[in-house]
Amino acid sequence: MGVRSCLLGLLALIVTGKCSYSPEPDQQWTLPPGWVSLGRVDPEEELSLTFALRQQNLERLSELVQAVSDPGSPRYGKYLTLEDVAELVRPSPLTLHTVQKWLLAAGARNCHLVTTHDFLTCSLSVRQAELLLSGAEFHRYVGGPAETHVVRSPRPYQLPQALASHVDFVGGLHRFPPTSSLRQRSEPQVAQTVGLHLGVTPSVIRERYNLTAQDVGSGTSNNSQACAQFLEQYFHASDLAEFMRLFGGNFAHQASVTRVVGQQGRGRAGLEASLDVQYLMSAGANISTWVYSSPGRHEAQEPFLQWLLLLSNESALPHVHTVSYGDDEDSLSSAYIQRVNTELMKAATRGLTLLFASGDSGAGCRSVSGRHQFRPSFPASSPYVTTVGGTSFQNPFLVTNEVVDYISGGGFSNVFPRPSYQEEAVSQFLSSSPHLPPSSYFNASGRAYPDVAALSDGYWVVSNRVPIPWVSGTSASTPVFGGLLSLINEHRILSGRPPLGFLNPRLYKQRGTGLFDVTRGCHVSCLNEEVEGQGFCSGPGWDPVTGWGTPNFPALLKALLNP
Repeated sequence: MGVRSCLLGLLALIVTGKCSYSPEPDQQWTLPPGWVSLGRVDPEEELSLTFALRQQNLERLSELVQAVSDPGSPRYGKYLTLEDVAELVRPSPLTLHTVQKWLLAAGARNCHLVTTHDFLTCSLSVRQAELLLSGAEFHRYVGGPAETHVVRSPRPYQLPQALASHVDFVGGLHRFPPTSSLRQRSEPQVAQTVGLHLGVTPSVIRERYNLTAQDVGSGTSNNSQACAQFLEQYFHASDLAEFMRLFGGNFAHQASVTRVVGQQGRGRAGLEASLDVQYLMSAGANISTWVYSSPGRHEAQEPFLQWLLLLSNESALPHVHTVSYGDDEDSLSSAYIQRVNTELMKAATRGLTLLFASGDSGAGCRSVSGRHQFRPSFPASSPYVTTVGGTSFQNPFLVTNEVVDYISGGGFSNVFPRPSYQEEAVSQFLSSSPHLPPSSYFNASGRAYPDVAALSDGYWVVSNRVPIPWVSGTSASTPVFGGLLSLINEHRILSGRPPLGFLNPRLYKQRGTGLFDVTRGCHVSCLNEEVEGQGFCSGPGWDPVTGWGTPNFPALLKALLNP
């Protein structure tokens, strides 16, 4: 049956199996632990669904990322505006017309395009959505620490074949909100000795990474930073004020967030949300800070996807964004993962620095046909973000050299090939590491991560007015590294230079200049006889556990200030 007869099916909205296709045939659907179904959703209830429309000129987009991010390029630092990006990737008029006509015929209401015209969000009743998305069946689920309610379909959906060249996927059907892997570890035992610290605080970070009291924002530049939360968690302004009262006395700082984007709930403060805000604002001290707070406003929306939509709808954004979200690569459909990667490319062309936590499962582990393999995380594995791993102090009570934090996520993507900027560094690691796991466990030709690291073990956080010690995870290292990059952006902006933008091409070209090399320790992986729980190990230079290492602020500032 040809495209012409399928187009007739568009008008009648009768999608037969012969002229339909599945945009996400490889999307896994398993109910995450701790979630339960509350049953089918009422047919008249309203849903908000997001349609990812097929973009244009993606090869040119990739070329522009390289051109504006590589210090050797004449276009270095000459970033695109949101309008430039829209002009480049905007779907064809045929795509927009075909999809909008299809949706209007189905009764869709309140449809809104983002500025780049490549995402369309519409309201439909459950009855309309199940007719439109053949096979879908909407259920309500509850789960997660915050007892979050979401609407999802446990069954795959199909679209008319005539839309195959126009729609990448429909958001809000399958993927569940992630859960936090942040942990409060037990306090290490030590005999009382003079000169010890009792956990990581802003002053410990500033001492380790060689920041002085003068290394703060000026408060006068057009500089800003942001963290994003997708866990139905909220920070409390009173917790931030108390944290700065307890731990911010020896450096200039701001005690309140400049802007909250999304909905700030009134429930208890979340540990992860509190950590992100408090350490981004104490590392990037005295710099204007935004918080993206669980921006998925409807139960059928995916919070991470909604954050990407916000980036495509705002022309003026903070320069640095730190994100602690991640999913297993193999749990996501190819259509979704490739489209999200394109959204990260769009951000890179605009000069946004996106930092993602590398995860807290070491190399990860899964079983495929009875054989164990490591399990990479996404977006940590995207070639277009800077991924941050984790370290611990060699002596947990002294400001000493750092070693690997055994939970630090890292490895090799099974989806994205190794980008050219890291070819030399990764080849060097693979040819020289004395502790490589068996080759069947990882894809040696894939994008390797993390790129950098920072302390991820033993933090103090104030949450619900209570100071909580020994909080650990790469959710801690990521805002710390992001805050320091914001301080470097401050110097660049005040001296008339553009912000750092996508850091990796420059980072790898400089081969770790300005970073403390972490050369001791391994992270965790599969608990079997073959690897006995050990993944990759750190060594001289770049490695897939701590990247190039942790920040030595004065040296990093010098390395990244010019041009």
